[in-house]
Parts: sequence; C-alpha cells; structure tokens
Amino acid sequence: MTAWRRAIELSMGAEDLARLVSIARSRTEPASRVERAEILLAYRDDPSFFAVGRALGVHHQTVQRCVERALASGPLAALDDRPRSGKEPTITAEARAWLVSLACRKAKELGYPHELWTTRLLARHAREYGPAEGHSCLGKLVQGTVCKILNEEEVKPHKVRYYLERRDPEFKEKMAEVLCVYREVKIIKETAAAAKRKPSDAVAIISYDEKPGIQAIANTAPDLPPEPGTHATFARDHEYKRDGTVSLLAGIDLLTGKVHALVRDRHRSREFIEFLKLLDAAYPAHTAIKLILDNHSAHISKETRAWLADQPAGRFEFTFTPKHGSWLNLVEGFFSKLTRSVLRHIRVTSKQELKDRIMAAMDHFNQDPVVHTWSYKLDQAA
Repeated sequence: MTAWRRAIELSMGAEDLARLVSIARSRTEPASRVERAEILLAYRDDPSFFAVGRALGVHHQTVQRCVERALASGPLAALDDRPRSGKEPTITAEARAWLVSLACRKAKELGYPHELWTTRLLARHAREYGPAEGHSCLGKLVQGTVCKILNEEEVKPHKVRYYLERRDPEFKEKMAEVLCVYREVKIIKETAAAAKRKPSDAVAIISYDEKPGIQAIANTAPDLPPEPGTHATFARDHEYKRDGTVSLLAGIDLLTGKVHALVRDRHRSREFIEFLKLLDAAYPAHTAIKLILDNHSAHISKETRAWLADQPAGRFEFTFTPKHGSWLNLVEGFFSKLTRSVLRHIRVTSKQELKDRIMAAMDHFNQDPVVHTWSYKLDQAA
C-alpha cells in the first residue's frame, strides 16, 4: 500500500512574502517566475499539492518540486530555473570574433551591391568564406545564430544612427556668444518683472531663420470627412499636384513673443534685406535690434553688408550661431510647432493660397504671443 503523503511545512518571512506577492502580480516578470510565485502563495494558504495544482491548472508534481526547492534554497531562489549543463557551443570564440569583425565592415567593401549587411546576407557570406578563414564551424551557420551573436555583442550592422560632426573650430566660443544674448534676455525680463512693467524698448532681440522648400500641394480629388462608426479619419486621394515651393523668413522677439514674418518664393539677400526693413519699420528708431541667426550666405553677402552700412550705428547687431549649431537658435522650436500644427497635411489650390495661409498662421500666433525662453547651459554664459 502506498504511503500517505504528508504536507510539507513551508515558512516564509514577511519580506519574502511581500516579494512573492509583488512578483505574482507583475506584468513584466517572466511567466515561469510568476507561476512559481503563485504556487508558493497558494500552498501557503492551502498546503496540499493536489489542491494547489487543481486551482492553478498545473500538475501536482510541479507544485511539489517547487515547494521542495523553496524549502531547500529559499522561496525566492525557487522561482528561477536551475543551471543546466547544456550543449557545448559549436561556434568557437575565434569564429565569433571573426563574424563580429565582419559585421563591423560595410557589405559594399566586400563586393556586394548592398550598402549595409542584412543578417541573411551576413550568414551566407560566413558560410561561404568562414571555413577558408579557418572557421569550419561556420559552414552551417544560420541566420538565427547570427542574430543571437550580434545581439550578445550589441552590434546592429543593418542600422544607421546619424551624428553631427563639429566642423567649427570656434564652436564653444560662438555658442558662448549666443548664450550671452539669451542671458541678456533673461536679465531684461527679470528686471521688468521686478519693476512690474513691460521690458524697455531700448533693445529688441530677435531669433531669426528661414524655412525654405515649403511645398504648395494641391489635391486632385476632394477630401472625404470622417463618418462616425464608418470612417474615423479624413480620407485623401493618393494623387496630388505640386504647385512649387515657398520660403518662410521669420523671427521671434524673445522679449514679447511677437513673430515677424515674410513669405517669398526664394530667400536670397534681397529677401533678407526686405525682412530687415520689416524689422526696421516695426521698432522705434532708438531701438537696438539684435538678431541671432545662422551663417547663411545671404546674411553676410556684399548686398546685405552694403545695406547695413547705410543704417544708423548700433541699429542692427548680428550674433551668429556656430556651424552645425542651428539647435542653438530658439526660432527652430517655433518652426517645429508651425510644422506640426499648420503645415502638416496642408493642401492648397495655389502657391498664393499657401502664402496667405502661412501669414494667417503668423497673425494667429501673434494674437496670443508665446515668449520663448532658453535655459540649457545658460548658467555657463559669462
């Protein structure tokens, strides 16, 4: 006659119990750990292998093994799989290193038309050329093993991550100049706030840039509106008509938030000078107008310098961002907002309509101006 199974007494401390409850309720823990935590908690309430197995839908021997491991090694240690010897690796360390070094080269360097590797192409190349390089273990290499090796080495030869090289040797100095202007803006704002008045009109600080290539795209068929319960979004025909492009020349007053803008077909020196004339007319004659702008050729051309030479001394002052430092210009954030809120998905019937709608957007923004503020590394400005 089979001996009667006695229940195993399993004691757990408050800390272990709280941890088991947390794991059993987790949505991110591995399923095996969650299941074993549930087994131990259920067994603590009802010390019966059969009852716990029936309640959780597992075999009673699974419950028994989990409880015995918890008794021997502790409740938390019982949640993890025991280490197994496993199969000896067939791919040597030298072969892995050769494969990874191969992945760190471009596929085109080895005669392929591909710019970068695909894991399938890399596996095929390793099978063909690996044995000749002394790695016979790669003769039957498959794509899945390549993916596993590359993941372990954190190498992704099929992807490209872009970076921006600093080509301006005076990058830090020019950045400091821009930050000093932003610091001046901050001081003017704080002074005006302390005096409970608007900033003085002695100076106007403008963050300026151009946004070229805004496309005037027309529909070839009307958009279809959403229909509740049928179509959740607007429907648009795939075909469209191009009516050319326009350029937006815009500057934000960093003290008032007002946007000054022009929309023209191009953005040459003459258009830039036209924008400067717009600023000249917008501010009193005694106001010093300071512009933060990039190194576009129109900003430093002979035509622009000749026009500035005819202006009163101190009327215009330029502070240039370093090359590849357009992110230092606050107006870029405004352009991003404009793109997301106005220009995305825009359709017009003509280039003139596009110009009118962009200028209407400028008027809309100026109805409730947003004063843009720079804070990044501002404390480093001398």
